Amino acid sequence: MAGEIVLVALIIIGLIGRSPIIATAACLLLAVKLIHLERFLPTIERRGLELGLLFLTLSVLVPFAAGKIQTKDITTILTTWPGWLALMGGAAATYINGKGLDLLRIDPQIIVGLVIGSIIGIVFMRGVPVGPLMAAGITAILYKLFKLMGG
Repeated sequence: MAGEIVLVALIIIGLIGRSPIIATAACLLLAVKLIHLERFLPTIERRGLELGLLFLTLSVLVPFAAGKIQTKDITTILTTWPGWLALMGGAAATYINGKGLDLLRIDPQIIVGLVIGSIIGIVFMRGVPVGPLMAAGITAILYKLFKLMGG
């Protein structure tokens, strides 16, 4: 019963915080629990991230498929400083995501803090939830900085 209460609370927080993604995800999981399909929860947990990343990647690649990005656009990226910054930003983000994945493998319980922190960021900072990997990656970097400073 506690899981259902948490999911209802997340739905309310998502609605108040104008985060349809949190509200929808919590609604879907609540529906899975209420219609007694809990046997699928481990599969959703195991494969959900991959499926989410697949759809995110699909949405990012649509301009290529639709022909909205031409060869000259790619040339511009490789010959301008904003393009180089975008390349470095993309490379840095994937590196940070990798560190997040490592942290989640070492300490899977940290996901609780990541989820609560993401909700706080969504509700109070009008942030956008980009996923647990980036949050875990930033946490991994902050953790290393904390350890370097003697914490």
